[in-house]
Amino acid sequence: MKNLIVVLLVLLAGFSAQAQEKKNKNAKYVTEVNGNCEDCQKRIQKAAYTVPGVKSASWNIETHELSLIINEQKTTALAVKKAIANIGHDTDEVKASNEVYENLHECCKYLRD
Repeated sequence: MKNLIVVLLVLLAGFSAQAQEKKNKNAKYVTEVNGNCEDCQKRIQKAAYTVPGVKSASWNIETHELSLIINEQKTTALAVKKAIANIGHDTDEVKASNEVYENLHECCKYLRD
C-alpha cells in the first residue's frame, strides 16, 4: 500500500510539473515611455538593453511607444520599465523619481502627470 501511494505521488508531481506554463523566449511587448528627442531615444533603448533577456528595444519618438522583444525566462516587461524609470523616463506602470527626472537635459524633460 505504501508503494502505491509513493508511486501515485510521484506521478502526480510529474504531471503538475508538465502543466506549468512555459515562458516565451521571444515575447513581444509595446509600452508607453515618455520622452522628446533622439537623446531620449538613445537613453531609453540603452537602458532597456541593460536588462538581461532583452533581445530588441525600439522607441518611437512620435508615438512614445517602446517595442520590446524579451526572453521571459530571463526577465519581465516590468523589469525593463523599472530600468527605464531609473534613468528618468516615466512608463505606463513605473514613474521616475523626481530627483532622476530633474537631472535630465532640458530638451528631454516632458510634461509629467
